[in-house]
Amino acid sequence: MKPIGPIPPAFAAQNGALAIGGQDATALVAAHGSPLFVYDAALVTAQVARFRRAMPAGVDLHYAIKANPLPALLARVAPLVDGLDVASAGELARALAVKPGAAISFAGPGKRDDELDAAVAAGATINLESAGEAQRALAAGERQGVRPRLAVRVNPDLELRGSGMKMGGRASPFGVDAERAAALVRDVIAGGAEWRGFHIFAGSQALDAGALIETQEATIALAARLADEAGAVPPLVNLGGGFGVPYFAGDAALDVEAVGAALGAALATRGDVLHDSRFAIELGRWLVAEAGVYLTRVVDVKDSRGETFVVVDGGLHHQLAASGNFGTVVRRNYPLAVAARMGTAAAGEASVVGCLCTPLDRLGDRVALPPVAPGEVIAIFLAGAYGATASPAEFLGHPAPGEIVV
Repeated sequence: MKPIGPIPPAFAAQNGALAIGGQDATALVAAHGSPLFVYDAALVTAQVARFRRAMPAGVDLHYAIKANPLPALLARVAPLVDGLDVASAGELARALAVKPGAAISFAGPGKRDDELDAAVAAGATINLESAGEAQRALAAGERQGVRPRLAVRVNPDLELRGSGMKMGGRASPFGVDAERAAALVRDVIAGGAEWRGFHIFAGSQALDAGALIETQEATIALAARLADEAGAVPPLVNLGGGFGVPYFAGDAALDVEAVGAALGAALATRGDVLHDSRFAIELGRWLVAEAGVYLTRVVDVKDSRGETFVVVDGGLHHQLAASGNFGTVVRRNYPLAVAARMGTAAAGEASVVGCLCTPLDRLGDRVALPPVAPGEVIAIFLAGAYGATASPAEFLGHPAPGEIVV
């Protein structure tokens, strides 16, 4: 028997039928079909409020919409945050539907010319990933007769210790190497752009508050050093994100309050060149992951050579990450439950498998479950980030899942 990750606190305390946003999960499936992603907007609002309480004044909150770009959810998140971070023209269009261009920043190592044109026209900040991209962005501004808003994304000479995905401290397609960043800032300003500052992202999915504190302190020092070298004050320093959520057994939630207290102390002693700069933290997963639940109906329960398989109508084509095929080295179980029997004692061991013709389609590997029968609903938690849009939806031609906000 293999353990599952911790069910998020908002759901872990429930007994009996699972409720999401006050609505019965099985009833939601009956009304909207299966498989179904359900996002509790109140939980997102609570995360934003917790961030505001924990962080010092002068630190903005940006939502990285790649975590979950569902328009209905984006419309709920946008009024709560100070900015939206996008990574494609498609995301830019969704962001512009709910936020003005001046509150949007655009990152990504392979921006096409048409994407740069769209960002310049919208008044969005382009986080430059290379000197070549800087020249193309300046050219886009010249074509339109518009002064482009440009920031320099820095590939830092540091990494976020213990992060699930390291984004600094090594050769990278992302950003401009720290030793070249100041020169690019000078070139951008000389080229007539409106320089908007630095974007410095060292890693993601970190649960170690000490590692985040260490990285943020180093990032602030790096921004000050680069600003001095460039001879220009950055209007904004985007400190990246990195706030993780506990997906797996043994994971503990990040102490966000400790991170905020330490960040306040670091900003209080920042270099003079950053005195008038604003700061931002860019979060996606931490804001929305725990608010989402993936609901999938059981179509069969079978025994094979002594093992029990609970076969559901969903799978990795909707929830690639829960299957262990999205960036994890060792497959571990996301938290899951039988929606109608929260808190019921386990009756045995079973594997929850999807409907696809591949042995990779396994949503729960040898987990403890109460009795379950065809027609019942399995809930996969922590489905609010990197779910539907991060999964191979077209694989084998199965229908797309439903998605609703409650």
